[in-house]
Amino acid sequence: MENVVTNNTDSKPESNDTKATTDTEITEPEAPETVQVEGALDEEEDFEKLLAEFGGNQRFRVGDVVMGNVIALQKDSVLIDIGYKAEGMAPAEEFLLPDGVLAVAVGDEVEVYIEDVDTRDGFLELSKDKAIKLKIWDRLEVAVENNELVEGRIVARVKGGLTVDIGVKAFLPGSQVDLRPVRNLEKFIGQQFKFKIIKFNKRRGNIVLSRRALLEKEREALKHETIKHIKEGAILDGIIKNITEYGCFVDLGGIDGLLHITDMSWGRINHPTEMFQVGDEVQVIVLKFDEERERVSLGLKQIQENPWTNITDHYTENQLVSGKVVSITDYGAFVELEPGIEGLIHISEMSWTRRIKHPSQMLQVGDEVGAIILEIDLEARRISLGMKQTQDNPWEVIQEKYPEGTKVVAEIKNVTNFGLFVGLDEGIDGLVHVSDLSWSSRAPNPEEVYNIGDKVDAVVLNIDPERERFSLGIKQLGDDPWSTIEQRFPIGKIVEVPVVKVVEYGAFVQLDDHIEGLIHISELSTERVSNVSDIVQEGQTVSAKVINYHPEERKVALSIRRIDAPGDEDLQAYMQREKEESRSTLGDIFRDSVDLNLNLGDSDADAEEETVEAAEETVEAAEETVEAAEETTEEAEETTEEAEETTEEAEEATEEAEEATEEAEEA
Repeated sequence: MENVVTNNTDSKPESNDTKATTDTEITEPEAPETVQVEGALDEEEDFEKLLAEFGGNQRFRVGDVVMGNVIALQKDSVLIDIGYKAEGMAPAEEFLLPDGVLAVAVGDEVEVYIEDVDTRDGFLELSKDKAIKLKIWDRLEVAVENNELVEGRIVARVKGGLTVDIGVKAFLPGSQVDLRPVRNLEKFIGQQFKFKIIKFNKRRGNIVLSRRALLEKEREALKHETIKHIKEGAILDGIIKNITEYGCFVDLGGIDGLLHITDMSWGRINHPTEMFQVGDEVQVIVLKFDEERERVSLGLKQIQENPWTNITDHYTENQLVSGKVVSITDYGAFVELEPGIEGLIHISEMSWTRRIKHPSQMLQVGDEVGAIILEIDLEARRISLGMKQTQDNPWEVIQEKYPEGTKVVAEIKNVTNFGLFVGLDEGIDGLVHVSDLSWSSRAPNPEEVYNIGDKVDAVVLNIDPERERFSLGIKQLGDDPWSTIEQRFPIGKIVEVPVVKVVEYGAFVQLDDHIEGLIHISELSTERVSNVSDIVQEGQTVSAKVINYHPEERKVALSIRRIDAPGDEDLQAYMQREKEESRSTLGDIFRDSVDLNLNLGDSDADAEEETVEAAEETVEAAEETVEAAEETTEEAEETTEEAEETTEEAEEATEEAEEATEEAEEA
């Protein structure tokens, strides 16, 4: 039989708002089966009447929401009569206000949820909170059916989104919080919004909300109205909605526009956050509008005056200015003179004396710096600045302090194979080229003779402030030995000299500590020589006759085969005259030689014959001398080319050495 308690009194109709979660009904226990005896029928009828008077015909089931009256307040519970034979008890904490005061009194009517009937104490187990939540679920279900919005407060951050209190806990996915993905969801906690229910499952207690769906609907309506006012050149108000590295997205009202970082200010901006924060209000101008793609390009600086318009009213060349370093590159530093006006200090304009590899050796971003305006290019909108020009040019100072010919004592800063770098008190290094170390044409290797830190005496040869070159010499401290070569080694003099080098075209000999001479291969022997080493070797001492010299070219010609040759006195005179008159043709040489020998006298036939023979030999010697001179000229040209190449290499090496010196000083 069905276990249901039915009272004879009129029962209340079951509320349509309540939903059962179980079919279990609250029933009175069945009376034990008894044997009917005579007279018992009247007693049973009287019992049913009493039961009807007590409870009526109302049925009570677990999960029902019913009305009841408070009949007693206890320490931890509230005693409630719901019209059943047994009273119910609900937790007192469910009736507390936020301040801890009990918000119920005896006699109050309350709505409760039936949780259980089979308690050990004989009381029904009731809940006010569950009754409220059940009613909320019913209202939410109606909202879903009618496509209505619900209002709630975001209370917590959970995995994948937020928790929203709409009477019951609901889930708001992160993708549904705003129109665009939001990185920091915590900032929404505590805020009140309206939401649309996009998923509802009462049986599982699952509700999913969306704020984005609501915003999209509102935005679409607003965009339709805003587009009517968007056109190129229009000035609009907007709100910064999102910030990226390349610009800001501005909400113009239902449609977003991009304010690129290059259109924010006439000045330099490293990141948009230097000017804006999300939520800032801004007035912008429409630069371009693609209605088909609904893309809007915005500008801010375009509604402000371009500072370059009147640049010449504020700045002129050679003017001393100051500013802040805003950017550093490999080639220089950019200095902001005012918003929108920047100048470049090139790396070459930072220091007079230091060889700077990177501008960061002198400046850092944020430094305040003074500079001189070197040039203003209005067309290219460029200003060239110089930092070193704010100080005296030490090259001009040193040029005045050390005129050419000044003798100085300097410390060797660096030693290379092409010369010495020496430092002076003014912080400028000078170069003593290897060719200026000694008068000898065979100069020693500087690295074998000098050391860093040595003190040397030198004389100033040249100072070039424009090229920033400072040349000194050591050999110039003494007299040039070539200036007295004519007196010390006259043509025709026979000398004992050591062979210092053997080459294909002859042998070099050492006349003194500074002068070397060449015995050409044609002057080694009266016989034809094919290999110089067959006649002389390095280190050997030989006798040779001086036959020619060119002090200005640092060259001396000697001969072995002419030591005993006749007519040398006449040849000496000829060579002296050749030197003075610069004659070079073979005809001149022959004519002069013949005339010289014929003038010796023709009274004696034998003497005349000897004179003719001597003249012939003189011509042959002259031809050989011309050949030697031509070969010497070729050698000189080759030497000149080598010297020019050496000079270029020396200049390049000079710069490298100066850089190395500065690095060493910094270290």
